[in-house]
Amino acid sequence: MRRGVRIALDIGDARIGVASSDPHGILATPVETVRRGPGDLDRIAALAAELEAFEIVIGLPRSLSGGEGPAAVKIRETAEQVQDKVRETNSGTTVRLVDERFTTVTAERQLRERGKKGSKRRAVVDQAAAVVILQHALDLERETGNPPGRPL
Repeated sequence: MRRGVRIALDIGDARIGVASSDPHGILATPVETVRRGPGDLDRIAALAAELEAFEIVIGLPRSLSGGEGPAAVKIRETAEQVQDKVRETNSGTTVRLVDERFTTVTAERQLRERGKKGSKRRAVVDQAAAVVILQHALDLERETGNPPGRPL
């Protein structure tokens, strides 16, 4: 298992959920939700620098068959923008894309089970989805010994 903090992004049209791992790569925790729009990538780069993240894991939406549709194309474009922005301040941070099928559904279910309702759930579902993405990536790396997903 590689050591160091990783952050995960659940990129949506309106918000970006952010989660981070501990330096040992054991546990993913929510960080914040960043509103999409002017300054969003600057905030992501600032978080990566503040947390001293060596890697950013971004959820890539795939269809049930594993194919990529228009949403995946948009995420790939945004992931490239994230990579360019982060490399302006930290050339060592890498970006990886991981399968995010069912992460929002899983996050919604977990929040419902914890009693989060309505607008309170919507306010944190993106962070929760980022946690699901990152925890899956951490578990996969621990099981296989290989970095998760694919580098950008």
